[in-house]
Amino acid sequence: MNFPEVPPADTPAPRLRQRMACFLYEGVLLFGVVMIAGLFYGIVTRQTHALVGTAGLRAFLFAVLGVYFVYFWWRSGQTLAMQTWHIRLVTRDGQPVRPLRALCRYLLAWLWFLPALAAVWLSGLTGSGVTFGALSAGVIAYAGLVWLHPQRQFFHDAVCGTRLISWKLPPRKARGKTTAPNS
Repeated sequence: MNFPEVPPADTPAPRLRQRMACFLYEGVLLFGVVMIAGLFYGIVTRQTHALVGTAGLRAFLFAVLGVYFVYFWWRSGQTLAMQTWHIRLVTRDGQPVRPLRALCRYLLAWLWFLPALAAVWLSGLTGSGVTFGALSAGVIAYAGLVWLHPQRQFFHDAVCGTRLISWKLPPRKARGKTTAPNS
């Protein structure tokens, strides 16, 4: 773990717009992670047809995404997208997140998607348009819950005892570099 310092307890939460932009950027980055993991799974299992072994592939991708998030949240408190948008995950008191708490947050973060997917499944409706519409509405509704929390944290953060903060690393100082006088 390489946390540079413990942030003050009153460090503000990032704006919802900033968090949603980070959410979208994370999706773009995860597309590559999922594609590489899916290729690896297909090679290892010698999958010759896309519809064979889909349950195993889903479980494998769920585990890969879990490792990705838990590792980055534990190691530095930031995924690659969070670094770009200057957002950091810490505990309520500003300490680094431990692996078990990061795993709990990963599992509960699926609340972004599961209610909408369950509603589509229970309704019996099919089609990518219906699924996309339900997921969009579910994400907007879940993001709106942030206004119910006094520190503007997401539900899964409130339950797990974590919080997102605005965090920009201080600039690195030149280490051991001295400038020689002009001769």
